[in-house]
This record gives sequence, structure tokens and C-alpha cells, in this order.
Amino acid sequence: MKQLLSIIFIFVLMTNLSSKNKHYQFLIGTYTSNTPSKGIYSLKLNKKTLSPDLKIVAEVVDPSFLAISKNKKQVFSVSERGDKCSVNAFNFNPVTSSTSLINKVSAGNDTGPCHIAATAKHVFIANYGGGSLFAYNIQDNNSLSEVVQKIQHTGMSVNPTRQTKPHVHQVVVSPDSKFLLVNDLGTDLLTVYSYDKNSLTQPLTAFNTLQLKKGSGPRHLTFDNKGNYIYLIQELDGTLSTIKYDYGRLTLVDTASVVIKKDIQTGAADIHVSPDGMFVYATNRGTANDISCFKTSKSGRIEFVQQISVEGVGPRNFAITKDGNYVLVGNQRSNEIAIFSRNKKTGELTFIGNKVQVGAPVCILEY
Repeated sequence: MKQLLSIIFIFVLMTNLSSKNKHYQFLIGTYTSNTPSKGIYSLKLNKKTLSPDLKIVAEVVDPSFLAISKNKKQVFSVSERGDKCSVNAFNFNPVTSSTSLINKVSAGNDTGPCHIAATAKHVFIANYGGGSLFAYNIQDNNSLSEVVQKIQHTGMSVNPTRQTKPHVHQVVVSPDSKFLLVNDLGTDLLTVYSYDKNSLTQPLTAFNTLQLKKGSGPRHLTFDNKGNYIYLIQELDGTLSTIKYDYGRLTLVDTASVVIKKDIQTGAADIHVSPDGMFVYATNRGTANDISCFKTSKSGRIEFVQQISVEGVGPRNFAITKDGNYVLVGNQRSNEIAIFSRNKKTGELTFIGNKVQVGAPVCILEY
């Protein structure tokens, strides 16, 4: 009997591995308010045909941004709207792409949680409306505690409509897990907090701050493959900054821009580095609706390569497949994900004509 069970287990395991090798697999966070979406979706793409298999895996209000645990057994999401602002913890089965809710914890009223990051011990959220960040403990049963630490940002900047108060827009754990980096669009500041994974009451302590260009509006950042440089996209003016990173210390190295066309409204959104580290990509919404490619260098300086249409409206988030072959762009306002092939040598993208219809895609994570 034991031998038979072992054979069945091995067969199921090999079948699952074979399926994974044949497909790209993603989780999609969306907006559900006034859109066709119902929550969090899983998306499988056949690697040869790119035929999609899309299904709802969790019905939840406005799960705009997601975080997957390192062991891929949990998924965390924010719920961004009004008095329903919350953080949600799910059990996750990456083989069946299924979830089950563990618990939901309040994130306050009208805080507007817009981004989330997770470690083995904590979950952190960025509150755009509240201009703050919250920390939650992950408990022994994988549920979330109530908020254990609240950090309120203060200040403003020069944009008279978008920067009258703090707007915390992103939380990112450093590659060495020693720090949490926080972008504040309202104050034009990038703040580094030291991170104590063993603290149950105050895991974050202010460590360092970098003042960015006034009126630029820092939105999203990503680290290079070695953790030596940060690439940061600024929403309000489309600036792309390269920042030297040295154990929590920051030095501005270079600036570029995704604004190339004239007479456009800028709304720069997301930024990612290719798996080989040779190229960095950034999206711009507004009336631009494009994605730009820049070549990286050992010095941190970047060189413009290409800018093309995203073939939709409102390119919020995007993902580069782990093998570097494709880029999936979530066009929030046209309710679709557009697929581009990627030239690994030149970095250039080509729209292949494939789109996946999904309501208001905001976050795309490959697993």
C-alpha cells in the first residue's frame, strides 16, 4: 500500500512539474469597483501558443496589489476602497492556482492602501490616502495580526493638486531583507527604514532619506540583479532615477525620462529590470500609454533604447517573464493584458497581437 501511494505521489508531482514547464503562471490583482473584475485571478499561458487560461481565485474588493510569500504558500492583498480598506491573507496552492481566505484585517478608513510587501515574519502596506505605512505580524497559523506599527509621514511638495500632503506609494524589502524602502509621492522623498524581523511591536526604524526632484512624485522602484542600484520611476514628471544603494545608504547617480513625445499628460507607473539585468523598462499612462526600454551599465547610468505603444489604455503594472521572453502589460482602463515578445539582445519589444481580457488589471506576479 505504501509503495502504491509513493508511486501515485511521484506521478502527481511529475505531472504538475510537466504542466508548470509548459505554462507561464501569474496572479493578477485588479480593481473591482465599476469594472468587470471580481477580485484576484490566476492566469496560465501556454509557452508555445500563448493561449490563456484565466480564472477567478478569490472574490475580494479592489485587491489592487498582491504579495506572494517566498515559499509560495501564502498570498497577501490590499483592499483599497473607502471604509472597506483592509489587508487579506490567503492560503495558496501554486499547483492548482487556488486560494482560501485565512483572515482579513482592517487597514483603517479611507487610508487607501495601494501597495504591499511581505517577509517571512511581517506584511507591510503603503497607504496612499493616509500618507502612512502599516506593519502587521504574520502569526503561527499564517493569519495576520492587527496593525503592530503605524508610521505617519508628514510634509508636502510643490505640485498644488497632487502634493499637498504625504502619499506613500510603495513599500519594498531590500534584497538582503535588512531594510524597507518607501516611496512618498506627496513629499518627493525615498525613505529607508531598518528592519528587525524579530520585533513583534516595532519592526521598522527610520534610517535614511533621499530628497528627490521637487514635483517629480516618486512612485515605484526596483533593484538591479546584484542589489547595487535602484531604478525609480516618478509619476508626476516621468523622471527615471538611478540610485546607488549601499546597505541602506542612497546616492543619486543618473536621471533619464520616459517623457519623449510632446504635449502629453504624464502618469508614469511601473518599472522592472530584465532577468539578465541588461535592460530596465517603465510604463507611462496619462495620454502617453507607452512603455520605454533603457540599457543599463555597470556605472548605473542608463541609455534610451525604445518607446512603443502598450496597445491599450492605462498601463499600470507589467511583468517580464522569468525566462525573459515576454512582457505582459496590464492596461487598467481598457480591461486587458497585452503581450509583447522581447529581444534579449537589444531589449526591444514587439506586440504579438495577443491580449487577455480581464477587468482593470493592476498587479501581475509570475509564480
